[in-house]
Amino acid sequence: MKKLGKYELVKKLGEGATSTVYLGRDPFAQRAVAIKVASPGILHDPEKGKLYSRLFLNEASLIGKLNHPHIAQIYEAVVADDICYIVMEYVPGGTLEAHAQPGSLLAVDRVVELVFKCTRALDYAYRLGITHRDIKPANILLAGASDVKISDFGAAIINNASSERTQITGIGSPAYMSPQQVQEQFLDHRTDIYSLGVVMHQLLTGELPYTASNNYNMIYQIVNGTPAKPSVQRPGLPPVLDEIVGRAMAKNLGDRYPTWQAFAHDLAQAVRNGQLKTPRTEEFVDTEKFATLRALPFFSDFTDVEIWEALRFADWKHVVPGTTIMRDGEPGNFFCFVADGTVAVSKNGTRLTTLTSGECFGEMAIISRHGHVRSADVVAASAANIITVRGEALEKASESCRMHFYQGFLDVLATRLALSNQRIAAI
Repeated sequence: MKKLGKYELVKKLGEGATSTVYLGRDPFAQRAVAIKVASPGILHDPEKGKLYSRLFLNEASLIGKLNHPHIAQIYEAVVADDICYIVMEYVPGGTLEAHAQPGSLLAVDRVVELVFKCTRALDYAYRLGITHRDIKPANILLAGASDVKISDFGAAIINNASSERTQITGIGSPAYMSPQQVQEQFLDHRTDIYSLGVVMHQLLTGELPYTASNNYNMIYQIVNGTPAKPSVQRPGLPPVLDEIVGRAMAKNLGDRYPTWQAFAHDLAQAVRNGQLKTPRTEEFVDTEKFATLRALPFFSDFTDVEIWEALRFADWKHVVPGTTIMRDGEPGNFFCFVADGTVAVSKNGTRLTTLTSGECFGEMAIISRHGHVRSADVVAASAANIITVRGEALEKASESCRMHFYQGFLDVLATRLALSNQRIAAI
């Protein structure tokens, strides 16, 4: 098979008992795609054929509904008697399964940032009335160095639309299921919170919190057992991570995180408190970015979750002395912060001021009604780390995050006006 509908099949990416995933190419959209094709045998199975057709229909119903940077997009679906396939966004980094083994664990701070991003994606889905129900490393794709995309919503509860849809059973991996799910009780987003807690435990330790020789023993342990703390399986882990994983995996709903916001807050707080520092080689790691923004006066009124949101759409770049960042008279729909170092602001060759760590510039291009033309040159006076936020990205931010940015701009302008008045008075 070289083609499937309009899609060119490039190679097989993986194969399981129920489906095969191919790397394909959409010749019209000119993009790579991942295509999940149901195995012919499973569709004709007298017992499981209808079940798996329903799973494909479930996922197909989400086309165009899940538009989030940490959710793999679904482009198209075909569900017929003889063939079922889902066309999805292709994410080349593979799944987190590769990093859920003792010999291939990620740095602790990176695990925290990846889990944090999962909480934001699943909170977004929850606000649309969607509970995933099959969160596990195999369904979390690694996108680049520090991003993830959640996939495979076939088992999802969608808007509690019908008793038939919400009671799809016999699927998933028991090791990641909540006590409520294995006992077939009423489920909401808190079952996904539990499952993500299991994933976090495994990414931190390379081990599942419960081990068993078969599914029946696994279910018994999930309902009745007490899991080992991550720090027992991996000595040296900060105690705060034991607390976070423990609360996410609490058996009783009253003890578990009640909301994704609460889960995300504790993860962000752990980063903020500086308890997760580990040796790293990459520049601009997200946890380090978070700590940098958290320390800047401009972001003092931002919540931790809003700062994480800002990290998603901000660009970080190291510049050498003499680098022109903005040029007088040129258009530009972006503004910048000095994370570290100094930049010189000048007009017609005359230096107006020098900006240092924490100061922003170029914000008038965002808030002015008179266009986006720069009124001065901005050049790196020393080696510097520059944070850039584009206007179109800010427009797509949450209302509260956007509000805090504009409030920060007003504070900056007020400070500059006060300094100007002082200079005039001193003349």
